[in-house]
Amino acid sequence: MVEVWLPYGRTEISVRIPDEGFQGIIESKDGPSARDPLVETTQALENPVDSKPLASMVSAGEKVAVVIDDATRPAPTRLMMSSLVTQLSESGVRMEDVTVIVATGMHRPPTSGEIAAFLDEELAGRVKVVSHDCKAEDLAYVGDTSRGTKVYLNKEFVAADVRILTGDIELHYFAGYGGGRKSVLPGISGAKTILHNHALLLHPRARPGILDGNPVSEDMREAAEMAKVDFILNVVLDRKDKIVKAFSGNLRKAFTGGVRIVDNMCKVSCEARADIAVVSPGGHPRDLTLYQALKAVHHALDIVNEGGAIVLIAECPEGHGNDTFRDWMIKFDELRQMEQEIKKRFVIGGHKAYFLAKALKRVKVYLLSTMPDHYVSRVFKLRPYETANAALQAALRGVGKDSKVVAIPHGAVTLPTFPVTDRT
Repeated sequence: MVEVWLPYGRTEISVRIPDEGFQGIIESKDGPSARDPLVETTQALENPVDSKPLASMVSAGEKVAVVIDDATRPAPTRLMMSSLVTQLSESGVRMEDVTVIVATGMHRPPTSGEIAAFLDEELAGRVKVVSHDCKAEDLAYVGDTSRGTKVYLNKEFVAADVRILTGDIELHYFAGYGGGRKSVLPGISGAKTILHNHALLLHPRARPGILDGNPVSEDMREAAEMAKVDFILNVVLDRKDKIVKAFSGNLRKAFTGGVRIVDNMCKVSCEARADIAVVSPGGHPRDLTLYQALKAVHHALDIVNEGGAIVLIAECPEGHGNDTFRDWMIKFDELRQMEQEIKKRFVIGGHKAYFLAKALKRVKVYLLSTMPDHYVSRVFKLRPYETANAALQAALRGVGKDSKVVAIPHGAVTLPTFPVTDRT
């Protein structure tokens, strides 16, 4: 037997895999992280990609809007804001002329504690901080994308003289990647704008690690261009959410530079598929909820042969994580019904049910978590087990004792790839 350790919450557990079937561990690269994160972000601002330095783009008296990620993203906002504020101040920009907009998309507004984590106390007292409201009545309409998405944006961002985006670049399961244009759509867009864009996820190119031909991403890019973004500061993080590299400058080209780093770290070229993948999202906080943990399943799907199995190792101490996700899993019996509902009335959370249902048409999913067994099986159609080894043994019985098995310890940031993919 081969013993493999995988993250589970804040600890690790071991899985014993038969020697004869073990094909190895699929693991993303990690780092190296920047020696001094503040120096890294400052140097990125001083050496922007296809853009003038930020300091030469702003001047005293101008209104500046800076978009930051909300608490659902791991971006080191406090650090990035420190570098940005230094540049803005040196250019004569008064802090009372700076508006920081929290890109909530359709998420809840941040708490006072979360805002305190985003900005140090001194800065928070000097700048205006607003949480984007996707249902506000005074959103600014800036036009339609080529796919018919009517783009409504945060009015304070549109009204600013200089518009800046911050965030982190990472894999995203239907937009291809997070970061860059995603700070505009969904970040500071209206609800109808977001829902129309996200309904494009039914397209076969709406997949992690894909930009070209991905209608969700291309629609986001058009919306961000309509927003007339002047400058971005984005970072790539390692598995411990430490900065590896920072990029600033042109919206499209700085983002593309970060994507190349993410690809080098997260995409792992594979020569053969397996019958079973034992996968962990990477432990806390990536397995706080089933909603979050399923990202690892989406990434692992392409490595598993149809009719195979995924053993998901995810603690899920906060349960399922999204009520619409749960409700759709109860309401709809068939994938076709979910597709029809997405086309008719897309709802955030329903997309997660759709992707899970789509996965379950191809593979069986066995789950080790702290969630109640009856809830896991009846609502989410997964096969619950009390130990990782029991789950693997059940998968071997279900798929075949001679099954080829791989292990993916950090599935949320690992994307197995093939020279030619036949998955749609």
